[in-house]
Amino acid sequence: MKKLTPFQMVFIGLFMFLALLGFLTFSGFIKIGNDSKKESLTGKVTMWGTAPMSIMRGLFEEFHRVNPSFTVSYSAIEPETFNQELLEAMAEGKGPDMFLLPDDLARTYLNRITAISYAKYASSNFKTNFASAGDIFTTPSGILALPLTIDPMVMYYNRNILNTNGVVYPPNNWNEFSDVIPKLTKKNDANQITTSAVALGQFANITNAKDIITTLFLQTGNPIVERDENRIYRTTLIKEAKNNQQLIGALDYYTSFANPLLPNYSWHRGLPESRDYFTSENLAFYFGYASELPTLMNRNPNLDLQIAEMPQMKNANFKVTKSRVTGVAISAFAKDQVVALAVANLMSNAGFVRDFARETGTAPARRDLLSTQLADEYMPNVFKSALYSKSWFDPSPADTNNVFQSMVDDVLSNVSTTENVIQRANGQIDLLLVK
Repeated sequence: MKKLTPFQMVFIGLFMFLALLGFLTFSGFIKIGNDSKKESLTGKVTMWGTAPMSIMRGLFEEFHRVNPSFTVSYSAIEPETFNQELLEAMAEGKGPDMFLLPDDLARTYLNRITAISYAKYASSNFKTNFASAGDIFTTPSGILALPLTIDPMVMYYNRNILNTNGVVYPPNNWNEFSDVIPKLTKKNDANQITTSAVALGQFANITNAKDIITTLFLQTGNPIVERDENRIYRTTLIKEAKNNQQLIGALDYYTSFANPLLPNYSWHRGLPESRDYFTSENLAFYFGYASELPTLMNRNPNLDLQIAEMPQMKNANFKVTKSRVTGVAISAFAKDQVVALAVANLMSNAGFVRDFARETGTAPARRDLLSTQLADEYMPNVFKSALYSKSWFDPSPADTNNVFQSMVDDVLSNVSTTENVIQRANGQIDLLLVK
């Protein structure tokens, strides 16, 4: 046999090496491309939120155990100062890489967030994974935050008061609701309310008054704010004549509970704060958020309360209740956007979302978790409510609170018609949207 030259030996060896490399790569023993990059990705991010450290510490300990390649350094900020502190930190270039975004601050941080493009998170996948309330975080250019929890408005009720007055089940719609008001509202000889069926009609001494009215508006099918054909946010309170009549009816219905001349009369300005009146067992129904349950029970451990879904419009073909949604957002000033996106994706997985919702007394934003059958006494109706709940693009929570209060006060004082009151509110919210 002819002896191989050194060049031929090197060539044959190289050929055999390449053949072996190809086999190992094809077989999966060696990974190249995106998989290799994904496995090697590691990093540290900072995150701010209003959730207490006592809750988040344990959640992130588990997160780090499951995802050792990433470290999240979390800072808990008081809810009252969160917005101001975050805005100031961002202005100074000292803000966090990520933050827990409440839905009512979505507009405030619209230009301070790195939106997740639909190329990286398809719109169809987003709608499949998350309940409709999470849509508040979607924009034409991308996703502002990945939803984690939904905190829907529900109807708390005092079982003792209902039992005593022969009301077997809480009402399902507003017509039934009006029917039970005279049965549950009690007055003394001086015609003063001693036990109220419900705190509606006024504003200043009703906890969640703005959100209760918002729920009524949303139940008419009006989104309150929407993007027009030019992708500009506009108010819809006077969108069309038919819908405007429905809003007029909704606001008149709300204020009827403060009119002593009407059968619905059950509340006046001289009564205590509605949540306090409920925990003192003088209020049959209280409209509040699911996350309020621990507070209500701690204030009065003997309170025999239950949770029902919010009443709906009679014969409506859809259900709606107002909710608060919390998502995880990536700051536009994050030092490592790739790592931040990876952490956000991991936080939106079922394990973290389930635990975060449980610890905060809310419902998970993921559809697969909302389908879970629960043995809990209170949460089944919370989960049901979360599935059909909605939020709205609030331009400024404090300012719109004043707008809604003016609507109620002006109707009650007869300074203007309900229609004119709503038209004025429409203009005021539009101005806030363009600021």
